[in-house]
Amino acid sequence: MKGIVLDRSLPSKIDFREVEEKPLLDHQVKITLKAAALNHRDEWCRQGLYPNISYGIILGSDGAGIISEVGKRVSNWKVGEEVIINPALFWGNDQKAQSKDFQIIGMPTHGTLANTIIVSSDRIHSKPKHLSWEEAAALPLAGLTAFRALVYQGNIQENDRVLITGIGGGVAQFAAQFAIKKGAEVYVSSSSTEKIEKALEFGSKGGFNYREKNWTEEALSKTGGFDLIIDGASGDPLNDLIKVSRPGGRIVIYGATRGNPEKLEARRIFWNQLKIIGSTMGSDQDFQAMLDFVNQKKLHPIIDQVFQLEDAEKALDRMKAGSQMGKIVLIP
Repeated sequence: MKGIVLDRSLPSKIDFREVEEKPLLDHQVKITLKAAALNHRDEWCRQGLYPNISYGIILGSDGAGIISEVGKRVSNWKVGEEVIINPALFWGNDQKAQSKDFQIIGMPTHGTLANTIIVSSDRIHSKPKHLSWEEAAALPLAGLTAFRALVYQGNIQENDRVLITGIGGGVAQFAAQFAIKKGAEVYVSSSSTEKIEKALEFGSKGGFNYREKNWTEEALSKTGGFDLIIDGASGDPLNDLIKVSRPGGRIVIYGATRGNPEKLEARRIFWNQLKIIGSTMGSDQDFQAMLDFVNQKKLHPIIDQVFQLEDAEKALDRMKAGSQMGKIVLIP
């Protein structure tokens, strides 16, 4: 198989090359990939910032394609079926949190930025018929992360006033779409006017530029505060999110691209009875529920741009620059 391999000896840190394919095990399926999508973890791996990095591994966690071969003990899937891949491995049996063995496809195991991939048959689901290949490939990791943050951890309710931060990212755009379809009143934040305007187009009620000094006062004036906030940045801006939370509100954090806050306004947290909750990708139960919801509501992921697989460096550079609105997709 041929794919985008992590290679720290090269200036780009990646190489598009042939990789030896292991024999298909009895419980596995081989998929000819039609599309794959980037996630920030791919860029973090390229920069050497991700834990437990293995070089020579094909990157990529999101993918969709056609089954081209099935193992001897696989009876519920057939060659020719169209599928998407659940990239979560070894979650375990506890819905509350992942096991110590939890992994994600694409590091330290070979991923989806390739023309083929071999996965366990329990990692695949039927591709939603209303989605294109590019849209289907964009869904798994970010969709799962957003759905768990909103539904399981955030306990979103109809008519909740919800703030989704950093609307340009994949998880954020899914969280906004899911929340709107759940009947919530959704607001977004971004440093980009264009991204806020795009969110308004697909049903968000308003947006705030977090680089503006008084954005928290504006948010409180317009909304009275938020019942639920979904955030992937953390860092010192977490204190702003605490300010704009309604008493009894929930803040769900699924990432920390801004690092840890230097200080935390503990008095606001306890006095306003706030809940600050951590969240990751999600369990198999979360994935199935997310997929059912997407099928039921006929949701379409927002695609930022599509690249050829051999142009992965350009695609990753676009992600690194933070220019995207939605998911960046690659096709073989």
